[in-house]
Amino acid sequence: MKVEKRWCKLKEITLGSLFDGIGVFPLAARKVGIKTVWASEIDKNAISISKRHFPDVEHLGDITKLKARDIKPVDIITFGSPCQNFSKAGDLTGLRGEKSSIFYQAIRLIKEMRCVTNGDYPTFVIWENVMGAFVSGDRLDFRAVLESFSSTKIPMPE
Repeated sequence: MKVEKRWCKLKEITLGSLFDGIGVFPLAARKVGIKTVWASEIDKNAISISKRHFPDVEHLGDITKLKARDIKPVDIITFGSPCQNFSKAGDLTGLRGEKSSIFYQAIRLIKEMRCVTNGDYPTFVIWENVMGAFVSGDRLDFRAVLESFSSTKIPMPE
């Protein structure tokens, strides 16, 4: 009996990095064979560092100006939205704070991409932040984060 060998090429996994900073998520992705396609960041120094390490990544600029229909869909979106208002070293105003409230721009873009791609992309979303995200907003901000990801109301015990 002759066994036929079939080799298939696996689909390349792609990543988009919001609030990219100096490209930490793209660095981790590259180490496991994931290709970063685009990044969004507004800090010029951080962009300069990221471009040096990831010259093939398209830098899209300000997240508030991005529309999903204009960017390449990706398998994974990562983001570490600004933490100043979540941080215990900050003011703990959380999602109501001027900087940390931009979290909702990432959620908007993710939902837009899912709409534009009929729910195909992104497959995964990874949000990273500080421990203060669990206690800010009278301990309700993390609930709001989970509700934003799931579009579901999460009950709270009395």
